[in-house]
Amino acid sequence: MTFGQFLLVAVLAVPALGAAVVAALPRDPARLVGVVVAAITLLATLPLATGDGSWTAYTVTEPAVRPWHQVDLAWTPALDLRFHLGVDGISYPLVVLTALLTLLCCGYTLWREPAGGRGGALVALLLVIEVGILGTFLALDLVLFFLFFEVVLLPMYAVIAGWGGTADAAPARGHAEYRPVDRAGARAAARKFALYTLAGSVLLLVGVYVVVSAAGTADIVTLTGGAGLSRSAQMAAFVLLGLAFAVKSPLWPLHTWLPAAHTQAPTVGSVILAGVLLKMGTYGLIRVAVGVAPEGARWAAPALGVLAVAAIIVGSLVCLAQSELKRLIAYSSVGHMGFVLLGVATLTTTGIQAALIGNVAHGVLTGLLFFLAGAIKDRTHTGELGELSGLRETAPRLSGLLAFAAIGSLGLPGLAGFWGEAFAVVAAIEVGGPLWTTLGVLAALGGALTAAYLLRLLRRVTHGRPSPAVVGIPAGVAVPEWVVWAPLALLALAVGLVPALVLGVAESPVAALVEVIHP
Repeated sequence: MTFGQFLLVAVLAVPALGAAVVAALPRDPARLVGVVVAAITLLATLPLATGDGSWTAYTVTEPAVRPWHQVDLAWTPALDLRFHLGVDGISYPLVVLTALLTLLCCGYTLWREPAGGRGGALVALLLVIEVGILGTFLALDLVLFFLFFEVVLLPMYAVIAGWGGTADAAPARGHAEYRPVDRAGARAAARKFALYTLAGSVLLLVGVYVVVSAAGTADIVTLTGGAGLSRSAQMAAFVLLGLAFAVKSPLWPLHTWLPAAHTQAPTVGSVILAGVLLKMGTYGLIRVAVGVAPEGARWAAPALGVLAVAAIIVGSLVCLAQSELKRLIAYSSVGHMGFVLLGVATLTTTGIQAALIGNVAHGVLTGLLFFLAGAIKDRTHTGELGELSGLRETAPRLSGLLAFAAIGSLGLPGLAGFWGEAFAVVAAIEVGGPLWTTLGVLAALGGALTAAYLLRLLRRVTHGRPSPAVVGIPAGVAVPEWVVWAPLALLALAVGLVPALVLGVAESPVAALVEVIHP
């Protein structure tokens, strides 16, 4: 076994074994062990960018998917199923992002005990979720991809239902009543998440069956480019797979599970959900739906583009009407994922590159926004925008960090959010024609609406006279909070200034993918 193969196995084995150990330990040691396990996993992901072919260009004689490192072992020979893992420039940034956010979330539980206690169990579930997400990004076998895709469902359901709700440690300032943890609302949101995800899973399973039965193989490397699939099979497969991934992304109008899940989830649950779990859908769309069924992708691209722009516009308009902090940030994900899906729908190098960097930027900035929203609610015991005015007067550092994350999310040049949104619009315009030009213009208007609702958020929360809820809250940011938030802020700045951190590693595999889409 080579060092790269060892790392691929370790990236999945370490959090899987760590979750079992953490679940068996008492609360405080469990949380500490969980942080150590998550740190080891992150360290194991970093060297995956080195090795044969990791930064070299593809040639026309090579397959469209050429992993830097891969493990390919017989799993069930009678069914021709293989344990096939691999990493390349399309999956690598998401693998590192997943490991980083899991480490930060586990570290956050060390400092702030989740509502309802049982911090060790929560950390164990976060590690299981990490296994499922990392496995999804690394799987190069369709059946294995499906299994890892499904691993995430039950632990995320448990995180929302078991630790979600509106938790107040004390009566909210300015209110006469104590507002307890809303377990009923959390369970309802978890059920909605599970039902939507299960519906998507059924579609994914049927899509995988269509592909495997028609092509006679589940190997994604072999299937990329539509090998062995007729045009009708590719169209059917793309519809099934596209709908499955649209639920997870989520694409309008299949997005209604997301705001409830985000609003009710604990802070770490919201960070993982927005930061990387949604990326399973967009990654699957690029790697599996577009890669395996390129003719189906070309056929469905106009409809996907229309739905993507609808998500941008509708998500932004709904955000303008929101009055609750976490719910607003949740709906913003619908719009941001719309830009990602618009880039994918163009089926161009520029568009897919925009989608990949948009994925990373959204994970970093929205993850930071949910951390900050959780901190604000912990301090003020409310998430209502009307009760949070004047935050910059009482907590200037927290207010400044919120402003940084918000302007990054609205696409300010120099921060990570700019590249994905700007070049998704550019890609649509480059495709040309009345439809795509119109979609590009509407998406640009959606970008202006994004700026409007995020600036409205800052005006409502940070400006004005301090409301009773924010009077007397701690003025500073605790050292553990800096430790958790600083990596995301620095990464948002680094990707904004040096987009090649993401685009450089993805350049060759994206070019190879586009070549099989448009032979």
